[in-house]
Amino acid sequence: MHASLYQSAINIAAKAAFYLSLAMLLPAAVDLLHGHPDWRIFAVSAFVTGGVSLLAMAATESGPPPFSRKMGFLVVNLLWLVISLVGAVPFWFSSLKLDFAKALFESVSGITTTGSTVITGLDYAPPGILLWRSLLHWLGGIGIVALGLFVMPYLRVGGMSFFKMESSDTTEKPFARIVTFTRAFLLIYVVLTVTCATIYSYLGMSRIDALNHAMSTIATGGFSTHDASLGYFKSLPILWVATFFMTLSSLPFSVLILFIVRGRLDTLKDPQIIVFLSYLTVLALAASLYQRLANGVAANDALAHGFFTVSSILSTTGFASDDYMLWGEFVVALAFAATFMGGCSGSTAGGMKAYRFIIIFSSIRAGLFKLIYPNAVHAVRYGKGLIDIDVQRTVFMFFTAYMFIWASGSLAMGAMGYEFVTAASAVATALSNVGAGLGPIIGPAGNFSTLSDPALYLLSVMMLLGRLEILTVLVILTPLFWKD
Repeated sequence: MHASLYQSAINIAAKAAFYLSLAMLLPAAVDLLHGHPDWRIFAVSAFVTGGVSLLAMAATESGPPPFSRKMGFLVVNLLWLVISLVGAVPFWFSSLKLDFAKALFESVSGITTTGSTVITGLDYAPPGILLWRSLLHWLGGIGIVALGLFVMPYLRVGGMSFFKMESSDTTEKPFARIVTFTRAFLLIYVVLTVTCATIYSYLGMSRIDALNHAMSTIATGGFSTHDASLGYFKSLPILWVATFFMTLSSLPFSVLILFIVRGRLDTLKDPQIIVFLSYLTVLALAASLYQRLANGVAANDALAHGFFTVSSILSTTGFASDDYMLWGEFVVALAFAATFMGGCSGSTAGGMKAYRFIIIFSSIRAGLFKLIYPNAVHAVRYGKGLIDIDVQRTVFMFFTAYMFIWASGSLAMGAMGYEFVTAASAVATALSNVGAGLGPIIGPAGNFSTLSDPALYLLSVMMLLGRLEILTVLVILTPLFWKD
């Protein structure tokens, strides 16, 4: 591979690291205002990481080479690795006394909007650390949407082009200029965050709780300022508000922009939206009904906790309102299945995503039709549009790789001594960027603090694999990628 590609990739990653180091000044200011000594940790971390980033930027500054697919793969992987390392620095040196494995895990979980945590005693944690966790979520959410809308379609690992996802008319672009679209996206992202924080505050949260939870909600991240997550507030209205914004943030941002900015009602007919909202409603009603009939929970409580829990898992947010491990085996099985499903493409949600299920089932249907009528032609469709063979192949590659990595990771966790439920759910929740797993250790009432360092490193890799759509990482591991 040409040296200029390495140079340009390092330069881009260094710029991202520099901007992230500037963001450290916000929690530094918060700690300083609250009189907490960790403000020095954030200030020194910002100074050191910012200085190293500036040196790397100066050393690699040159005219950018023509953007190629190979460069795209390299930049994406290096970028997310670097910002994960930079994000870990304040955790590592903070008063929490985390070792590097835990600090890296917390950073990766934040920037990938997974929401799994190794920190206990969140109710008494330094305010700067709480803000830093939420900032990683919020900034990571911006990066995730940008990755899904602009980069992945070009690399052809996201399954379908963004412009094909946003409308049944596959030739139409939402805006003539990407800059216009980017501004609209950032504006809506900020407005949603402020609106969510305002409502949370109105419903009884403190301002700092409202801001932190709003950033986690809109980014579908799941970090909370309390060990009990949203269950701490014991408020059904808060659960319904969180459910609404988690669900909204699981929809394609391209569709939200076209709907909000241009009033395009037809964009809401995107097949993946219909499928996502359908299986969310069915699973939530099933969980609520089971709670009502099997456990005798009041109808309004069952509906609020049922919809909140299912929305939290499907949106891959990972908030908890209660320990659903105690609701019954049916709900545990439902939660495990939902862990794999995810939200929509072009959103901050993770998982396999609804559009892939549409393509997979359409492909199976076409294959069965072919078995009955060998000479007939039966197209694979996404809504009214035809799915070409390259997209079908990419979707099945992703599905196969996902299941293989999940099985391999579960075996690795088992070899480390963890029982099946913990091992299988830990890898599943990391790959899908959901947050909470199953079992007494990493379930909704627990966290990942007791896992060994090797397990945390493994799960950190899984979170990055899941966030980068797996194939983006696997492709750089092939020898052919590194040949000129």
